[in-house]
Amino acid sequence: MTLTVQGKRSKIRYLPVHPRAVGLVQDYLDAAGYRLDMDGALFRPVKRPDGKRESGLTNCSVYWNVAMKYAKEVGISVEGFGPHALRKTAATNALEHNADIAKVQKWLGHANISTTRIYDARLSRPEDSPTFKVEY
Repeated sequence: MTLTVQGKRSKIRYLPVHPRAVGLVQDYLDAAGYRLDMDGALFRPVKRPDGKRESGLTNCSVYWNVAMKYAKEVGISVEGFGPHALRKTAATNALEHNADIAKVQKWLGHANISTTRIYDARLSRPEDSPTFKVEY
């Protein structure tokens, strides 16, 4: 299973869905009644004033109504918590688990690998400094 993602400047990329998530997505599609609608957005507003449910969630609605809401509920400090922090965490996690940086670049939709390197938080951790690699 892959997701079609439209990024900046209408750039389209296809991302594989983790096998553990496939069943959950299928359960969601069944429960929401979207299983047969292959052209509609995967995540849609539950309610709209006009009663329609065709449009996808906007990036702002995902940020404010999902990420921020649940961050506050579980006690995560929301200062500095945003879409780029989540992307940076995902990129760093993938790189920590031996993902190829060129593949992470493609996954994030970066045109230049130097942008992907900015997302790699491993570079800013003091414990990874060469200072701690020197042996006397």
